Amino acid sequence: MRPEPPRDAETVAGLGEFGLIRRVTQNRAQPPPTLLGPGDDAAVVAAPDGRVVASTDVLVEGVHFRLDWSNPEQVGRKAVAVNLADIVAMGAVPTGVLVGLACPADTRVELADGLFAGMWQEAASAGIGVVGGDMVTSDTLVISVTALGDLEGREPVKRSGARPGDVLAYAGRLGWAAAGLAVLGRGFRSPVAVVGAQRVPEPPYACGPQAARAGATAMLDVSDGLLADLGHMARASEVAINVRTEGFEVHQRLLDVASALGADPLHWMLTGGEDHALVAAFPTPGQVPEDWHPIGWVGKGSGVTVDGRPYEGPTNGWEHWR
Repeated sequence: MRPEPPRDAETVAGLGEFGLIRRVTQNRAQPPPTLLGPGDDAAVVAAPDGRVVASTDVLVEGVHFRLDWSNPEQVGRKAVAVNLADIVAMGAVPTGVLVGLACPADTRVELADGLFAGMWQEAASAGIGVVGGDMVTSDTLVISVTALGDLEGREPVKRSGARPGDVLAYAGRLGWAAAGLAVLGRGFRSPVAVVGAQRVPEPPYACGPQAARAGATAMLDVSDGLLADLGHMARASEVAINVRTEGFEVHQRLLDVASALGADPLHWMLTGGEDHALVAAFPTPGQVPEDWHPIGWVGKGSGVTVDGRPYEGPTNGWEHWR
């Protein structure tokens, strides 16, 4: 028989479900897309387009984040960011997030405070709010976030629309989170820039709708690694994709970290996940927007190549139960 968890005021059990909900939602301003926020049976979020883009991600402690590597605020930011990246990858503008939190009864209130502070911070950076959610008891800390978005009258940019002759380009950071993971895996906590990239991704939120307005034919966010995710685009579009390494801008910080660890920074950029950059196909070079970097082309056939050849090295992204 399991012992009763402590119920002092410093734990979520002591505060109670509704006390915790009030604590993490009170005095929080909601932006215009939120017509009715937390407090009723459901939230009401504006959908001017008449369609709602929706995506859900679940983050489990020990699988998606470690509290010995990241503080609660960073975990909260990451939980929201990875969901909003999916929304903007469809060419939509974020309108709100719903948060589900499952945690043990003896979870310290300060941990929950930090998680939600990070969630509100990341949501605000995309011009939205935390509009609702749920809280339950669990043996494991689990965060589930559902993100919502509006297409502003455009068609969604799917991964299946790439066509032979399209130009391939990316926006955001590639390889930084992988470099940060390599540093943390060696027991180090610096350089702060790459470690921070692993703890908190920085999806280029404005670039998704920007690409859609520019006429992008296909787009997705890079969550599992550039080559692995481009494989999804190639299969869905029934095309071949060739990546040109000369198009990559390798930051000096990545070069420095790679040199210190005896690693290849280009490998991080091609295969590293969790940066949540965006990659898209455009009909012509002239349609590639500012802040996007051309890195290849789409052709007839199938599969993904690097500089015209199959990539030598593992490219498979993360897959649960495998």
